[in-house]
Amino acid sequence: MRVVRISCVGTRHLSPPSSARGCDAHSDDVSASSAGLINADAEDASCSSTPSWRIKKSLTCVCFNRKRAYERICSNLTPLQEERLKRLRKRMKNYFDASRPDHQDALRALWSATYPGEKLQDLISDQWKNMGWQGKDPSTDFRGAGFISLENLLFFAKTFSTSFQRLLKKQGGKRAAWEYPFAVAGVNITFMIMQMLDLEASKPRSFIRLVFLQMLSENEWAFDLLYCVAFVVMDKQWLDKNATYMEFNDVLRCTRGQLERELMMDDVFRIEDMPSFSLLS
Repeated sequence: MRVVRISCVGTRHLSPPSSARGCDAHSDDVSASSAGLINADAEDASCSSTPSWRIKKSLTCVCFNRKRAYERICSNLTPLQEERLKRLRKRMKNYFDASRPDHQDALRALWSATYPGEKLQDLISDQWKNMGWQGKDPSTDFRGAGFISLENLLFFAKTFSTSFQRLLKKQGGKRAAWEYPFAVAGVNITFMIMQMLDLEASKPRSFIRLVFLQMLSENEWAFDLLYCVAFVVMDKQWLDKNATYMEFNDVLRCTRGQLERELMMDDVFRIEDMPSFSLLS
């Protein structure tokens, strides 16, 4: 993908490297820093991830050259993007409250979607451990990512039930003796995506966020869809690396790198265009 800076004296071009192992950006006629971009991950070359290009404060618009057609993406949001980002931020700031009836209902809905036909004895029950929560009270595991992490799990269970059940039951591939806990992994994935997209910042600091906001304007459920993609990518990375529980954080970092690379691909305009979306069923 080619990135163009819009300036009053013309345009400048920058081609990000295809891998983080080559962290020195090259361009046709200008360096990365003078084009308004900063390689923020030059020291983190694990997983061959694409560098996370940061946007300087003075840069308001960039253009992506997708298949010889320039697509202009600006940090100034459209009214639709502003409204959907506002709603998404509100979801992200909504902490799980075990005393709220609607949050209790969401937990019960997750149980029903995960184990159809099996009765949940109580909201605090050892049954939750079977789903991969750390204890018998799942509300204690939501502290890192809040209520949206429960919404993400519920969306995954209802929208892609086959993939959800396959990952829950750890079907397919050679599994480790000490597997990752499914539900807690889901909470960690929500938190990882929130960090990657950097949506809480007042101004965009990365191209990943700008690209995602374009996708959000196309589909209000883009965050939840990206979550589902991230979960199946994480599981695939886990199997490819023959990972064990102690390597979960490394797998999660590689998952983030894979997502960033796919989001920046020429052909990707929607979450559904990401190559790894095909892993969902």
